[in-house]
Amino acid sequence: METSLRLGGDSKALRIHAKEKFPIDSGVHLQAHGEIDTSTGAPSYLALIVRNSYPEMKQRGAVEFAWSIFNFKKDQDVRIKLGYEVFDKMPYFQVRENNWTLNADISGKWNVRFDM
Repeated sequence: METSLRLGGDSKALRIHAKEKFPIDSGVHLQAHGEIDTSTGAPSYLALIVRNSYPEMKQRGAVEFAWSIFNFKKDQDVRIKLGYEVFDKMPYFQVRENNWTLNADISGKWNVRFDM
């Protein structure tokens, strides 16, 4: 199970997010994920999705420049990524330090994530 703590610019509440994928068939899996809003203690998002991947249909495209700095400080790795989403025509960047990730794009949307 993937779990993370998330905070976004569109919300003032910290969310706890969990996701699990269950394989059904080749290229098909059941994905369950949800979030709990820590300010209310109530679920803010719940979903159960059957996903089928079609590798021959590439609907997303991005150009990315990534720079990984291993042992930036002792036991601390840093990765900086600059990218351009081709179909949305949106520049973005990401800074990742071990389990912490900051994502932002040119429209002002941002989020912070801590993977547990």
